[in-house]
Amino acid sequence: MRKFSYGFGGLLILIGLVWMGQGSGYFPYPETSFMIDQTPWIYWGAVVAAAGLIIVVLTSKAKGRQ
Repeated sequence: MRKFSYGFGGLLILIGLVWMGQGSGYFPYPETSFMIDQTPWIYWGAVVAAAGLIIVVLTSKAKGRQ
């Protein structure tokens, strides 16, 4: 279960960073994406990345409890 939590948290961080990159225009791929240069996607990406970080931190703190 711990591996799944780390993997899921890492995936959320990666997705959030991609969304932030597309929303800010630094990662304009694919060129026809509706997310490019759209400020709301920067915020959504930050929320998703923060959720992933919280999952990773909570998983690492719960490591000693089992």
